[in-house]
Amino acid sequence: MKQLTKAEEEVMQQLWLLEKCNVATIIEQLPEPKPAYNTVSTIVRILESKGFVNHEKEGKGYLYFPLVKKSDYSNQSINKLVDGYFQGSFKSMVSFFMKKNDMSLTELESILKDIKKTEEPDGKKEK
Repeated sequence: MKQLTKAEEEVMQQLWLLEKCNVATIIEQLPEPKPAYNTVSTIVRILESKGFVNHEKEGKGYLYFPLVKKSDYSNQSINKLVDGYFQGSFKSMVSFFMKKNDMSLTELESILKDIKKTEEPDGKKEK
């Protein structure tokens, strides 16, 4: 899966949220200052060429929708971050964020409880 630029990620965030929409609707959801219509339209076409987005005809325009799930892209991005900055060690990453964000043991325990909630009774993680 290809990595997205910041602008491409912003557009994808809106597509994941809206699920299916036209370029004008994406622009409405973006923060000020709003990008030009042609800019967003170009980004959407780039996302199509990268295999992240597809479209269907609606009247004289198009509705765009994501082909890649947000969770799939997030997992890939996190793995790339861990591999690139923490030599593939999630333990090193968690330790780094605990130190940099002054996280308490109580907060870490809360995170661990949340993780355990997502595990099935047989100990395997949900898919």
